[in-house]
Amino acid sequence: MSKGLIGKKLGMTSIFTTDGQFVPVTVIQAGPCVVTQIKTEANDGYNALQLGFGEKKVAKTSLPQQGHFKKSGGNCYGFLREVAVEDPEQFSVGQSLGPDLFKVGELVDVVGSTKGRGFSGVMKRHKFGGGRATHGGKCHRIPGSIGTSAWPSKVAKGKKMPGRYGVDRKTIHNLEVIDVRPEDNLILVKGAVPGHTEALVMIQKLKFAKN
Repeated sequence: MSKGLIGKKLGMTSIFTTDGQFVPVTVIQAGPCVVTQIKTEANDGYNALQLGFGEKKVAKTSLPQQGHFKKSGGNCYGFLREVAVEDPEQFSVGQSLGPDLFKVGELVDVVGSTKGRGFSGVMKRHKFGGGRATHGGKCHRIPGSIGTSAWPSKVAKGKKMPGRYGVDRKTIHNLEVIDVRPEDNLILVKGAVPGHTEALVMIQKLKFAKN
């Protein structure tokens, strides 16, 4: 069994479960993912599947990649990721994998990149409280003192400062699968996942079962 799929975040909504609970869910297009290469412990040192997701125009694909994709049916893909498998002999190149890999009620991990927020100050980036807003205060959003005096006369490494904020790899653990719709290649998971709408995500089975 494959331990994950490539997906695309479509957005968030809310639904009623079968027991009447109203829960917020993230809709993820999980697949179809095509097996473009099978890696075995004998040849590569580990067992894994290389999955392709999101069809790409042939004209925008390099010749080496076109030759690689011919082995799996000829369609070109914009995203390639590897997922671990226990027995690669159960799969074949060109095989399509979908959301039926997961079951309702199962817990999964979702990996993505957080939204990019550009260059941000300390209040937005690190949740600083800011300076006083009244009585003549002129230090509203600045970080304040950042260094030391005579010794060691430098800014300590790791100091919280303004800078690039977002676009970090983030994993959300133990998200419950609320619904699986194989006919539409959709998975609905409870709660939010990293990334903007249309962002690429990885849906993975838990490495360790939750107690």
